[in-house]
Amino acid sequence: MKSTSIWIDQTNYPSFSELDRNLDVEVAIVGAGITGITTAYLLGKAGYKVALLEADTIAKGTTGHTTAKVSIQHDVIYHELMHHIGKERARNYYKANQEALEFMNDMVHEHGIDCDWTEQNAYIYTDKETTVEQLQQEARAYEQLGITGKYLSSIPIDLPTKAGLVVNNQAQFNPRKYLLYFVQQLADMDVHIFEHTPVTDVIEGRVHKVETKSGYHISCHTIVACSHFPFYDKGFYFSRMYAERSYVIAAPLNKQAPKGMYLSADEPKRSIRTANLNGNNFILIGGESHKTGQSEDIENPFHQLQQFGKRYFDIQEPLYQWSAQDLTTLDNIPYVGQITTSRHNILIATGFRKWGMTNGTAAALLLTDLVQKQPSPYEDVFAPSRFYADPSIKHFLMQNVNVASQLMKGKLEITFRQPEDLQADEGATIYYNNQRAGAYKNTDGDIYIVDTTCTHLGCEVEWNNDEKSWDCPCHGSRFSIEGEVLEGPAKKSLKRFK
Repeated sequence: MKSTSIWIDQTNYPSFSELDRNLDVEVAIVGAGITGITTAYLLGKAGYKVALLEADTIAKGTTGHTTAKVSIQHDVIYHELMHHIGKERARNYYKANQEALEFMNDMVHEHGIDCDWTEQNAYIYTDKETTVEQLQQEARAYEQLGITGKYLSSIPIDLPTKAGLVVNNQAQFNPRKYLLYFVQQLADMDVHIFEHTPVTDVIEGRVHKVETKSGYHISCHTIVACSHFPFYDKGFYFSRMYAERSYVIAAPLNKQAPKGMYLSADEPKRSIRTANLNGNNFILIGGESHKTGQSEDIENPFHQLQQFGKRYFDIQEPLYQWSAQDLTTLDNIPYVGQITTSRHNILIATGFRKWGMTNGTAAALLLTDLVQKQPSPYEDVFAPSRFYADPSIKHFLMQNVNVASQLMKGKLEITFRQPEDLQADEGATIYYNNQRAGAYKNTDGDIYIVDTTCTHLGCEVEWNNDEKSWDCPCHGSRFSIEGEVLEGPAKKSLKRFK
């Protein structure tokens, strides 16, 4: 089984060198996922001189590890949005994502983009009597907001179901093939692409400077931060979002692929869709979400998904498995706009939850308007400065109480294990140099020991056995076995012991 996304495994990209000189542009975009690449394309097409910087390789992060559903049906959300932020803002959230879906559909068909774009209906379903009323409320919210959906008593696939909701004419696709078209177009525009170029800081001024880890910088009028977590956190975003990891398996189907995309309304979540790879039908099953670094009570997530697939779809051994990390805001709506109200030319886009394909494209369309100083009806609903007393206060307190408990738990944990106690391919917290440390022993017997104190705000990282990483339970930072940063908000590596 390959521990990689099928999108990454199936698609090759041209490689781009890292920044090796100082550069002047109009707009510097940090983060080359669907939002960053789409924004670069739209601004480049409008004649702007743009630099696109990526710490790793383009479209490899969360964009390359999505299930790639393109839908306005973002779980059971619209009734809740109407209650918390009002009918008009809830409608604008829907309309922004509907326009994103239409933009993507138009691009695919007008330019003949070969990205396995397939129109599908999207379903939410439940097999619990207690959730039926929730879906009925959501159906009524659809009617009030103008969403063309329908309440169902059953769904087209053989899963235990008491009620469902369908929205027609949604889509699924290969995100990396889709973005390859934009990348190829950027070569003909005034857009510079730099991979393996981590950004470390911003020097604000009449002309901003984006500083890179290699010591070079880019001077620009506007900065757009599309990195998964804002690399320049001047709005305390680490306290206004939480990180979750979720898992996906892809297995061959021996029978005809079912139509539609499916999501359970209940826990444990199950996301289901099909894909065609090299003429073979695959089923993608996702779920088993948990807060990053807080998986002590979670059984092997890939095994749980495989058991579900065997039970309902008669799948054999999956050929691919992977995971992704998603950020959720206090009110479930992404932060897109000025990073703070006093920084007009520094913009961010983050917190897409698990719906980055439509939300990420909607963000790119909004960011393009903001850079060009054009009004947008969606600026208010996505504004990072917003704060709705309900539910923001409740969720803010819940998340930060959780952070405090995880901080204390890590600091009070006592361990007596030594490096020599580890088995092959095992990672664990140990006692080393008179302090708590983390160690991993590979199959060759090599041992990697790191300081387990997260370099962000000092929480103690925990071992992630499924992905062989050290994960912070407070704000979602992740580190490799050698201590290198895999996910922010941390910027510095863990201290490595010899």
